[in-house]
Amino acid sequence: MSEQSIHTSVPAELAPPGKVGRLSRLMHRSERARGYGLIAPALTFMLCAILLPFAILVVMSFWTATGFDFDTSFSLENYKQALERPIYAALLERSLWMSGIATVAAVVLCYPMAYFVAFHVHRHKMFWIILMTLPFWTSYLLRVFAWKVVLGYEGVINSFLISVGLIEEPLEVLLYSQSAVIITLAHAWAAFAILPMYVSLEKIDRSLLEAATDLGDGPVMRFLRVTLPLSLPGVISASLLIFIPTTGDYITPALLGGPDGAMIGNLIQKMFGPINNWPMGATLSILLMLCISVICVLFILLTLFVRRRIS
Repeated sequence: MSEQSIHTSVPAELAPPGKVGRLSRLMHRSERARGYGLIAPALTFMLCAILLPFAILVVMSFWTATGFDFDTSFSLENYKQALERPIYAALLERSLWMSGIATVAAVVLCYPMAYFVAFHVHRHKMFWIILMTLPFWTSYLLRVFAWKVVLGYEGVINSFLISVGLIEEPLEVLLYSQSAVIITLAHAWAAFAILPMYVSLEKIDRSLLEAATDLGDGPVMRFLRVTLPLSLPGVISASLLIFIPTTGDYITPALLGGPDGAMIGNLIQKMFGPINNWPMGATLSILLMLCISVICVLFILLTLFVRRRIS
């Protein structure tokens, strides 16, 4: 059938006129354009929700607080103070270190469980996935308070140690310490570590493992040369999903950290709250995001380098 007969078979009232018709045909022919059209509303909303607050923070970080008012003239005084005062650098360093330890602990503890479900569970996998997400059935605050009960002066651990005769008086170092914050953060964000790693492990082609076995690799070498490199995207995703939000967490340190477990998020919260120094709070937030961005980029590059070396 000729092109002319095709056009003449379409009713005139249904054919889009002029440029609108050509644009419509172009949109229908382009899969990429249709894909962008589908994600455009959500993408626009997400960009506005992220870029607008970030732009406000950047502008506000160049203001200065004068009593209960703000001087909106451009100034680098906040950045100068943030870089010169040791308390800011100490809290930032402590936050990055504690968040890094919690991230490593969560990934190391959750990887075996994700591996078990991906490779050794052949029936009722959905049941196991639901079990892995059980911590999210309760609110974040309830999980934090639960750990406060467990680690408290008269909590579960101290009561057990006293009952078996290992200690005579309750240990005071369990609660209101950096260890309490790290343990709680690792547990509270465990599901974010399990699910990405499980997805990466589940997608691994089992024939590659069989080929490695045929070539003489044992279980350890097969894991190091095949399973681990192919699951690194999930490990990277899990690490970033935990490290980024926990670095700025202020709820857990406020409830379980005490003076020794305070993090930079607690100071930022006070800057926007009781201290009423929003420009300095914005400055600390920007510096925190810059540090996290640099560390995440270095971590991804290092992981990709290790993956190439292993494979």
